[in-house]
Amino acid sequence: MTETTWRTHRLELDDQSLREWDATVLACGEDGIVLDRSAFYPGGGGQPPDHGVLLWGGVQTRIAGARKGDDLYLIPAEGDPVPPPGTAVRGAIEDDRRTALMRTHSGLHVLCGVVYRDYGSLVTGGNMEPFAARMDFDLPQLPDGFRDAVEAACNAEIQAGRRIDVRVLPRDDAFAIPDIIRTATNLVPAEVKEVRIVDIVGLDQQADGGTHVASTAQIGRIEVVKIENKGKGFRRLRIRIAD
Repeated sequence: MTETTWRTHRLELDDQSLREWDATVLACGEDGIVLDRSAFYPGGGGQPPDHGVLLWGGVQTRIAGARKGDDLYLIPAEGDPVPPPGTAVRGAIEDDRRTALMRTHSGLHVLCGVVYRDYGSLVTGGNMEPFAARMDFDLPQLPDGFRDAVEAACNAEIQAGRRIDVRVLPRDDAFAIPDIIRTATNLVPAEVKEVRIVDIVGLDQQADGGTHVASTAQIGRIEVVKIENKGKGFRRLRIRIAD
């Protein structure tokens, strides 16, 4: 495919609670399956892609992942039948995995907000799986009691039940917000003209394309399980999300 404009309307950007929807297959091939409407998050910003199924004509196609290319491609499980173009399908996201990733991603934003607010440190990297994640910070000095203080501060923000809002702004408006980029390097490509903002109201506001819960109260408890020295003043915090 050579089109540069995605044909898939990304439903998960509009409604992060959506788990099932109807769609039509636009294309299929070696790259994957393209739908006109999809709620599969394709991965990015450290958040892995969703898993799920497509149901069509009494047949099930397991979706083992999704990715962004010149279109939004769903990756079928090896050996599963693939619906041809024009097929009406019912898509469904694996709820437990998506919900776990939403809680984890929002937990990382709480961690980011706390460390930036209390220590002024920017993020240098991060990654997550369901209920487990890491975030790297530019933090040359590790203050006494840092681990316990960060964990306690994160859980205080969770218990505060802060609202998590999502909105889209023109690029110039987004970058006019102070400290909207909390990473050491601006990862928003220059060609992106509208920027999606995730705002943990009163704590953390930053450009982000992932999926999140609606309130910090839905995250669970953050446990800082390990802090690693990655050299040159960089610290890696590993966290776990617990019920």
